[in-house]
Amino acid sequence: MRIIDLHCYPNTQEWISCQQPYVDALAEYWNRAWTPKTEAEVVQDFTDADVQAVLVALDLETTVGTPPCSNEYVHGMWKRNEGRIIQAWGALEPSKGELAIRQARQAVQEFGMLGFHFHPIMQHFAVDDRRYYPLFEEISMLGAAVMIDVGTTGMGAGMPGGMGAIIRHAHPSAIDQLAADFPKLKIIMAHPGWPWVDETTAVALHKGNVYWEMSGWAPKYFWPQLKVDMRTRLQDKIMFGSDYPSMPYERLLREWRELGYSDAIMEKIFHGNAERILGL
Repeated sequence: MRIIDLHCYPNTQEWISCQQPYVDALAEYWNRAWTPKTEAEVVQDFTDADVQAVLVALDLETTVGTPPCSNEYVHGMWKRNEGRIIQAWGALEPSKGELAIRQARQAVQEFGMLGFHFHPIMQHFAVDDRRYYPLFEEISMLGAAVMIDVGTTGMGAGMPGGMGAIIRHAHPSAIDQLAADFPKLKIIMAHPGWPWVDETTAVALHKGNVYWEMSGWAPKYFWPQLKVDMRTRLQDKIMFGSDYPSMPYERLLREWRELGYSDAIMEKIFHGNAERILGL
């Protein structure tokens, strides 16, 4: 069965470096070393798991002060490994204003990127903040999609004050508002949305332009009602993502299959919905 992984970070030194000062805390949170691999090793991980990866850039320059794992970098890694890496999400910092709008145009028109990933907690903004609507207007006009984290995050978890990050920035109500204001914009919610799983479900069901990928959580810990909804009323909305390198593929794929869904449902989750919704 084809497996499209919508949420893969590069896991190279360039990606690790842009996460300082969170590296030690992330290693403790995920209970594993948070250390880089070579590009070849990363691609081998995708190959061993037999997944087709969609890479994710990361720009926390405004809030953390580190150089981004840029759109240019992720685009290059994609193009050097086409076939195993099949697309990429660019990163934009909304607070960069006109620069972010220019970067959006370049990513879509020059690099051919699928769309853009936003990390509201770490980027210190909510997606329904109208100060940043010019950026979303541009993305919508470009015909690009967005992937937006919903629910809490391991970034800053356990650190004093969460390093200034506010988890409510990733509440699903912000996505509900964004979807209403930009009905032509395809919005992918990233992660199961805890502690607001039921509210995230409501947004996915109510807004026809909102979809949902389940990265960053071991499937055995999915909310009980969510496990039911994914095989019933949400089956045409759900897509697979890993949040690589957060958890090993062996565990993720094994636990997905242990949910006991039919082959028809797993076909939708692992690749069919991503093909239909995102053209992959």
